[in-house]
Amino acid sequence: MGMCLPCLGGAADDAVVTPDPEIRRRQLAEAAEKRQKETTYRGVKNPEAVERKKKKQEEIEKQEMTTSVSGGGGGLRWQVG
Repeated sequence: MGMCLPCLGGAADDAVVTPDPEIRRRQLAEAAEKRQKETTYRGVKNPEAVERKKKKQEEIEKQEMTTSVSGGGGGLRWQVG
């Protein structure tokens, strides 16, 4: 009857050991990163293809920005006369 309460006996065996804060922080960060990745690619059959398209689009935009700056006005010419 005395074993009903955990403070009276056997509690040391049932104690939950918490990992040190650095390990716990790393585990939480990894879990958050995994959840973020899962929600990003939810419903996408081929995530690698999506990444390639995104990178290609960024490269095209970057190239357009550099050509528009050095091109001098986007290709429009003023004619006077």
